[in-house]
Parts: sequence; structure tokens; C-alpha cells
Amino acid sequence: MDPEDAEQLASEMRGKTIDGWALLQFATGTGLAAYVVWAGVLMPGFRKVPLKLQVLEAHRRGFRPAIGYELNPWLLRLSSYRAWKAGCYGEVSYRREDLWKVDLSDCGNVTVFLAPSVLPLLERKLLAELPEEARVVAGRFPLPNWASTSTAGDGLNQAWAYDLKAVRAARRDNPEGSSV
Repeated sequence: MDPEDAEQLASEMRGKTIDGWALLQFATGTGLAAYVVWAGVLMPGFRKVPLKLQVLEAHRRGFRPAIGYELNPWLLRLSSYRAWKAGCYGEVSYRREDLWKVDLSDCGNVTVFLAPSVLPLLERKLLAELPEEARVVAGRFPLPNWASTSTAGDGLNQAWAYDLKAVRAARRDNPEGSSV
């Protein structure tokens, strides 16, 4: 656009008010842009979590207490609904808490389903807080600096299991901090 055209358009727009239709168009365009960002960046976290990784499945297999931490209120409600639908409501709990602020020192088993960008931070938190006999299961993305003791599934449904005792032993054997 030519600078003179821009000045002419600006002078024509001065003094004009925005009617309801223009405001609706602006709001719709903004909403559509927000959806595109959500779909591209945030929606991958809403994909179906492999059955073996759900808190409900952990509860069914005897891991108690089964507690899920989630900040997103919509996912929290969805999880509670699924627990009710599965007949586990009241036996499985979901808490709206920040995982980074939760003390995990009394957890023997931890299942995580997080984006790869935060997994190195999570490794440090788990090493600092979990007891020696704890086991960690990561879904969809492996922990980048730990050697898994077993894996299951493939593709988007792959899971990696880690025994903290083995992870700590590998770190002691390799103190330079390379992948273990």
C-alpha cells in the first residue's frame, strides 16, 4: 500500500464509529486467530492419552492413591466425568494444582504426559523428590536424559518406564551428566 493511500484511508476513517456488524467481524476474526493458535500449539495435549497411562487405569491396577494434577479446569472436569463414568468417582481424585509446586516425595509411581520442552525440568524435580524405589512412566515423549527400563506400545501410544534406583545408579556411574 502506498503511504499516500494509507494517509487518505486514515483521514476517511477519522470520526467514524464502529457499528455492531464491524465489531462482530473483528471479534470473530480474533476468535478464529486464537483458535488457530490453540489448535496448533495447545491442542496436542488434548489428544487421547493411551489407556495404560490414565489415572483411572492406574487405579484399576491397584495403584492407590490415584491422583491427577491439572491446571486446566476443562481437562479437570473432563477427567472427573470420565472417573464418574468408569465408576471410580470418589476413589480417584483430580486436583487443580501446579505440578511444579506439588511435593512428590511420598509417591511411589508417577505417570507423566507432558510436552518435550519441560521434560528436562521434570527430570530434575523427580530426581530431587521421588523415593529410591519410585517408578516413572512417561507417555508419548520419553524423558530425554534417562535410560528407560522398559517400553510399551509404539508411535503416539508409546510409553517409557523408568526405575529411579537405576536412573540414580547410572548418574553415579556417569557423573559427567551425559544421557543416562
